[in-house]
Amino acid sequence: MSRTPIHFEQVQPLPLTHTSEIPEEFLDAMGHMNVMWYTHLFGFGMGGLLQQLEVPWSKMAEDDGGTFALETHIRYLSEVRVGQHIETHARLLGRTEKRFHLLHFMINLDKQDVSATFETITAYVDLRVRKMAPMPLKLAHGLDQLIEQHARLDWDAPVCGSMAP
Repeated sequence: MSRTPIHFEQVQPLPLTHTSEIPEEFLDAMGHMNVMWYTHLFGFGMGGLLQQLEVPWSKMAEDDGGTFALETHIRYLSEVRVGQHIETHARLLGRTEKRFHLLHFMINLDKQDVSATFETITAYVDLRVRKMAPMPLKLAHGLDQLIEQHARLDWDAPVCGSMAP
């Protein structure tokens, strides 16, 4: 796994996929955001990315399609607390005909740091048979554009090293 520090300034230009203020109900007994809410917020980030690619879940559902997470890896880098403002940003790493590899970053605007990363392998699914299927061309094309763009970044993606689409 890459242990190269991730800087707030590197992540901020990536596509913004979700913003949120952390409510009190997200806190755990230690006074910071409970781990289950990271997945929740990164899920909203996935929805935001699909919206930007003009293939939101609602459009996929009309076509009997959707996405399923196949594998995830979360790194918790800096504490997130009630009232703080976060953003999620996406970096696309690669894809196959049916799967894509994505790294989401959660940045804390109040602390100006990277709070967490969420690496995922996600599949496109035909919901009629509930099996992986080739992605619609619009989704594939949008992902390909971001993959190409993000491959030119001058910093390595901090991947866990055990996932590949």
